[in-house]
Amino acid sequence: MTNDFVEWHARIVEASQRIYELVEPTPVAMMEDSRRLGSVHAFLKQEHLQRTGSFKLRGATNRVLSLSPGEAARGVVTSSTGNHALGVATAARHRAVDAEVYVSSQISAKKLRLIEELGARIRQYGNTPLEAELAARAAAVAAGKIYISPYNDPHVIAGQGTIGMELAQQVASIDAIYVAVGGGGLVSGIGTYIKSVSPGTEVVGCWPKNSRVMYECLRAGKIIDFPEQPTLSESTAGGVESGAITFELCTRLIDRSVLVSEVEALDAMRWAHQRGWMVEGAAAVAIAALLRDARRQRGRTVVVISCGGNSSPEVLAML
Repeated sequence: MTNDFVEWHARIVEASQRIYELVEPTPVAMMEDSRRLGSVHAFLKQEHLQRTGSFKLRGATNRVLSLSPGEAARGVVTSSTGNHALGVATAARHRAVDAEVYVSSQISAKKLRLIEELGARIRQYGNTPLEAELAARAAAVAAGKIYISPYNDPHVIAGQGTIGMELAQQVASIDAIYVAVGGGGLVSGIGTYIKSVSPGTEVVGCWPKNSRVMYECLRAGKIIDFPEQPTLSESTAGGVESGAITFELCTRLIDRSVLVSEVEALDAMRWAHQRGWMVEGAAAVAIAALLRDARRQRGRTVVVISCGGNSSPEVLAML
């Protein structure tokens, strides 16, 4: 095991001992298309089959179940574009913890309704996910509650890393992993575990061109603001808060970056749906990146992370 990520490896193993009372291990499926994938040995890690329809349940559950009794009694605050809030609300209900969720105007009505049905209180603030995130963190500090970040939290990252732990048992000798990137929690978790057991595995970060904040941060060598446009990849939209631990992890972990257009993402979503995989836009971004990279990955074993399946009605209508 490489020494660089030993501590993260241990955190992920600890998370795996905690989360499975609520989280479901997800299967992998072969991705077969001789015309578009050729000789690539491709697998889809099906997090869209997770209990809440997204990988976010893993990190949220790890954080909520790691709360001390005193912290749990005070309740938690979070912010989200939807999937993380669903995870926190589900884990909080499981442990009987009060949960308050800050959302921006960008959240879909469908996800808003699902969060409320899980018993969490909604606070709508601002027009961007980052505005809601900053307001939620300030509210948590003022109330003496734990703030659960969608990505900027070691417990959350470790929970997401259990995907990498499962993959290491499910797929032998992985040459490359394609992961959609928003705040960087998913790629940080998977990447730290995979690199700890297979340093040669290539981690490919995937972004929609319309929403690529972390990509531009990595190019700039520091966390910056970067303008976004509407994207099918609703779950990866939003900025990166100052001081996010995922920035350094992404700098160390991501070997190559791929930007995809909205047309490519929609095409990949259709491609997946035709095969019975009801993936959301963020998952389609990672699939689109592999479809474009197929020639580059000929003869190699590749995994694509289907991070979720909670598309808004507006996105589904485009299909």
